[in-house]
Amino acid sequence: SPRICKPPRRAKESSEEAVVKRMSDAGLKELVGHEGIVLTRFRDSVGVWTIGIGHTKAAGPPDPKSFAGKLTIAESLDLFRKDVARYEDAVAAVLKVAVSQAEFDALVSFHFNTGGIKRASLVKSINIGNKKRAAKEFMNWSKPPEIVTRRRKEQRLFESGSYSNGGEASIFPATQDGKVQWNKGRPHKL
Repeated sequence: SPRICKPPRRAKESSEEAVVKRMSDAGLKELVGHEGIVLTRFRDSVGVWTIGIGHTKAAGPPDPKSFAGKLTIAESLDLFRKDVARYEDAVAAVLKVAVSQAEFDALVSFHFNTGGIKRASLVKSINIGNKKRAAKEFMNWSKPPEIVTRRRKEQRLFESGSYSNGGEASIFPATQDGKVQWNKGRPHKL
């Protein structure tokens, strides 16, 4: 099965931990597990045309609205890896203190889903050294209600380093008009 990432790149290590700049393989698998995989175009929960693993027009080509084909799993993972790099860069840019790999993975997952890393109070808490409060603040972003389970998993990953998806993601079909058939998903080991 295709790997979803290159080994994480890190800056020089400080005396305690590395300055993390990229998601770990486990973190990428966790994020794919949250997002799921849809190999044809579909409309997300707010109606935005999407393909693969959360890829939208805003991320660059291909434009899911006009994409008529079907991605392979490998193509979907390659596209995802390109898309996630900008989220990794954004998270790295707002952090003023070192974080663990699991904390970084949780923050990128959060940002990939919300786009809110620059305005999230949890970043301020991390940067003043209050990671306990930061963990609680993940739950400030609990809308719509169906996101609560994901947010709790991100919170747990941030707090304890516990990855929850077992390296699996579901692959879902979608109808021609972009409706994901959530009840027809099948598990896929990444």
